[in-house]
Amino acid sequence: MRAAPVLAGAVLATLITVPGCVSAPREPPRSTPGDAIAALAASLIGTPYQFGGADAAGFDCSGLARYVHERVGLSIPRTAAEQQRAAHPVPIAQLAPGDLVFFRIRKRSVDHVGIYAGGGRFIHAPRAGVAVAYGDLAGGFYARHLAGAGRFWDAAGAPVR
Repeated sequence: MRAAPVLAGAVLATLITVPGCVSAPREPPRSTPGDAIAALAASLIGTPYQFGGADAAGFDCSGLARYVHERVGLSIPRTAAEQQRAAHPVPIAQLAPGDLVFFRIRKRSVDHVGIYAGGGRFIHAPRAGVAVAYGDLAGGFYARHLAGAGRFWDAAGAPVR
């Protein structure tokens, strides 16, 4: 008998409408190759760093970027500098999940890359002894070394060349 008042309340709540508050059902957000790239990169968090690594046994930064792009059918260059030169430039203010973020850490040229995950965070293989992890673009070390961003896919899902 206790279920009846709860059920009656739920039925009553569905029958009461407030004028002007009725809206059409929302369409689910569309998924892009960038979303798939970011999700795959997130699934690899904790994978060991391995210099020259480009598979699930271990990654360096550019190997991680290449691996996740290949899994969605996009072939990209091997090194961070080559990836930066080949990618379609993206303004930092227009970053979307799956975009690549490029850094100058130890050189004047790009020498590090991560995969943008959204919310100001990116996924990367930082260095020897540190597993694949999130980094933050909001401030600190990576914000100071950010050199730009690029994309190998477009909003319609077609590869950018």
